Parts: sequence; structure tokens; C-alpha cells
Amino acid sequence: MIAANIKSQLFRLHRNRGNLFGGFSKVTMMNNCRLAQDTFVLRQLFDQESWTYTYLLADYVAKEAIIIDPVIEQVNRDHSILKRLGLNLLYCANTHVHADHVTGTGELKKLIPSCESIISLCSGAQADIYVKSGDEIQFGRYSVEVRQTPGHTNGCVTFVCHDEAIAFTGDCLLIGGCGRTDFQEGDPETLYSSVHEQIFSLPDYYKVYPAHDYTGMY
Repeated sequence: MIAANIKSQLFRLHRNRGNLFGGFSKVTMMNNCRLAQDTFVLRQLFDQESWTYTYLLADYVAKEAIIIDPVIEQVNRDHSILKRLGLNLLYCANTHVHADHVTGTGELKKLIPSCESIISLCSGAQADIYVKSGDEIQFGRYSVEVRQTPGHTNGCVTFVCHDEAIAFTGDCLLIGGCGRTDFQEGDPETLYSSVHEQIFSLPDYYKVYPAHDYTGMY
């Protein structure tokens, strides 16, 4: 388990590259893979080609799971892990429409027909369920809250699991930076507001799990 405490960094906004450096006074970045004693399952999975993190969350007693930001090339891996843990995948949830890889949602739904896809109503993408700020995604005794965090794209959301004090920020907040804002509906002022109002407003002890690690920061 690796954590980077970056509370002392200075906050700066770079319009062209979409980087937001420093100012992370409300969160701690995490790289994690664990099965907690309270039956909460969190698996962090990595795709080397797109530098994408996929997250599997589950209630191990209820055997209900969700997967966040699956990658199409890793569908067999993800399906194998679900089978090995005996988990029923309820939802494939995407933080946004990724420009650097194809989601594995469609292929997972072929393998698990009962699974439903989730994405923001503002994304313009197709899904079984469209979400907005304040919505809750339930799996067993756990849930994640949806927080709209546009700026990288109009449809970006952050998923917050208050039970475990963790947030899955997609491309809104990365490690020492943020997603690009110079294309694909990007807007740096909007992104700045999203980070400060929706993520930095979380308590200090919440941990952040981003969608990518392009620069090998951890």
C-alpha cells in the first residue's frame, strides 16, 4: 500500500495542459488492494497500455459488486476475478467517456447479462442507468454517492463511498494534477470549481483513487 500525502503543495491551474497541482488539503492519494474485515472488498486493477485503473468494489457477504472504469482489453481478467471471488456484478459504472481507451462495459454485459451500465446523464453516452449529483449506487450494505465533477468533460463524475471514506475521481483529480482541459469539452475554470467544491470539500481523512497514472507517480 502506497500513499502520497501532498497537503503542502501549491495549487496552480494550467489552462493548456489541464493540470491542477497541489492544494490537496482535503484528501490523501492511495494505491490500494484490500479485503477489509468489515466485508468491504476493494481491488485496484491496472491496464498497462492506457495506464488506466479499474476498481472493483463489493460487499463480500452479500456477494454484490460494482466495477468502475473497466477497460475492454481487460474484460477476461475482470470476469475471472469476479468468478473467483463468487461475486455478482450489479453495475459497470464509468466516471466519464474516456478518450484514451474503450470501456469494457459492453463486453462485461455480454458475459454477465444481468449487469447494468451506469454513466452521467451529461455524458451523451448510452447506458442502462443515467446518474447525476446526489444519486446513490447500492451494492449489498454499501453504496457510492455520485458527485458531478465536470471540467475534463461535461459528463465527469466522482463516486464517493462514505462508508469507507474513499473517492473515485476519474480524470477530474489525478496524482499531482488533473485531466486535460484543452479538448473534449474541457474547461479549466469548471474543473477548478469541481475539485474544490466536490472533492476538497470531503473530510481530510478521505482517500482518493484516480483513473490514471500516466507518469508513474506511484
